[in-house]
Formats: sequence, structure tokens, C-alpha cells
Amino acid sequence: MSDFIQDLADDLARDVLAGSVELEDPFFYEKVAKVLGASSPTLQEVFMTSIRIRLAEKRAREFFDKALDAKRSGGKLPEAPREAEKGGH
Repeated sequence: MSDFIQDLADDLARDVLAGSVELEDPFFYEKVAKVLGASSPTLQEVFMTSIRIRLAEKRAREFFDKALDAKRSGGKLPEAPREAEKGGH
């Protein structure tokens, strides 16, 4: 059952993040999480975990891409955020 819940929540997280661009609301996932929480707190938590992981991966990929671009163009490499500033878990 847990694989089913993870797959369901991750599919929804992917779709919501993609749709939030069209909706012009980068925090639309919070509204979806409220709807989920009213029916299934378990699904809500797994959904939010997928959201956090996907957002963290996006930030990390953007940092990596900027570092490669800087290296290739002879520019200064970006600095990673300090521990206290990065947030997250």
C-alpha cells in the first residue's frame, strides 16, 4: 500500500508544481495540501514530502547549472548557501 500512496502523491506533486506555473501561483501546492488533509492526512504528508524533495532538487539543479555555466564562460562560480540560510530539513 505504501508504494501506491507514494506513487499517487508524487504524481500529484509533479502535476501540481507544473500546473502552478500556468496558474501563476508558486504556492498553489499549499491549497492542494489543505484539500488532501481534509480527506487523508497520510496522503497529505506524503504529498508535501514529494513537493519538498522536488523543490529542493530544482534549487540544487539550478545551482549546478549556474556553476557549470560560470566555469565554461570563465566567470566566478556561485557560492552555496550557508547552513543557517538554506532552510529545509
